[in-house]
Amino acid sequence: MVLTWRTMVFAGIVGVGVVALQTTTAALIGITVLLVGIVVDLIITPSPRRIEAARTPGGKVRLGQETWADLTLHNPTRRTYRLHLRDAWSPSAGAENNRDRCRLAAGESHVRRQTLKPTRRGWLSADKVTLRSFSVLGIAGRQVSFDVPAQVAITPPFLSRRHLPSRLHRLREMEGRTALMVRGMGTEFDSLREYVPGDDVRSIDWRATARAQEVMVKTWRPERDRRVVIVIDSGRLAAKRSAEGTQFDTFVEAAMLLTALAGSAGDRVDVIVADARIRTAFGPLAREKAIPRFDEEIADVFPSLYESDWQVMASEVLKRCSTQALVVFLTPLDAITIQEDVLPSLPLLKRGHQIAFASVSDPQLQDMADEVYSPAQVYRAGAAQREMLNQRALSRAMSASGVYSLTEPEEKLPPALADLYIRLKAQGKL
Repeated sequence: MVLTWRTMVFAGIVGVGVVALQTTTAALIGITVLLVGIVVDLIITPSPRRIEAARTPGGKVRLGQETWADLTLHNPTRRTYRLHLRDAWSPSAGAENNRDRCRLAAGESHVRRQTLKPTRRGWLSADKVTLRSFSVLGIAGRQVSFDVPAQVAITPPFLSRRHLPSRLHRLREMEGRTALMVRGMGTEFDSLREYVPGDDVRSIDWRATARAQEVMVKTWRPERDRRVVIVIDSGRLAAKRSAEGTQFDTFVEAAMLLTALAGSAGDRVDVIVADARIRTAFGPLAREKAIPRFDEEIADVFPSLYESDWQVMASEVLKRCSTQALVVFLTPLDAITIQEDVLPSLPLLKRGHQIAFASVSDPQLQDMADEVYSPAQVYRAGAAQREMLNQRALSRAMSASGVYSLTEPEEKLPPALADLYIRLKAQGKL
């Protein structure tokens, strides 16, 4: 039961009358009339429990875009309903102005569209629908709340897609206009052409030369249908804040750009998200459905509080890919983790794979290193310089061991990883 402003006005009038008359009888009569009015109004008010409700959510959207969900109310009875409704969603759905009023005659339906402005990715669930039914008197009403299940998928924003056209253009130039003269593990035979000064003599095809009576050389092009394995660290270090999101969000952006680029190049992509356990693993991804499948699998995965287990990650990589592949680890790098966890796992992976590590640098370190205007700032600058020296030493050590290493700010990491992939393709190493 709910009371309206009319009840309060009626109660105020009764109170004024009681004060004016100053008799017990007047007070009892006024209270009795008020209670009888409330009871009669409740009796003649139709029950909102008989209203049929259904939600129709919109399709999945990327974070930062608007979506919608329709709430349909149907009156299967012969009575007329005067309804106040509340279409509730979880707070992160950004459902504003979720209250409405409608009048439903017998057999009629009412459709209300709720605009959603989600503030986080994942599966957003609808909350309860609350209906209040009133009669013509409008003194009191009946209220009911019930579940009307609905979910909306909010996928990663994929802001790095703005770098995709330029990288695809470079990839097409590399594959279509220039043929490699040096054979590598990631190349296959393309064509024969006449020798010109400057060509590598190791590329001369002597049988073709004998047949054509001219010196002929072989050209090679990057081999298609190669394997790319992307491992995203979802451990507690990946939950570190990075601009407006976390480092995990930056890793997802970089992985999406690399997935789209490698898929367009004809390579097969596997994605693994892990910390102390495998959170999700999927692939190989087809070219047309790579990003939609990525969105579906990664939408509801967030960093955990577990320490990352590199043995688990390495085992999953070896299980999913037995042939030569490019294995990219998107993970926060620090000296202790590298020395104690990563390095012991590398020898087995390096036997048959190209290994690359990509991480997010801290943009505040350079600012701290430049501010030396007070004694406290000098100490902070020294600590920042020390941290940057450790990062550079770590990158050099990994490069010396035959591992590619990238440490870039969050906005530069996705294109830098895409450039590394293109460079490896151009060199015939993939």
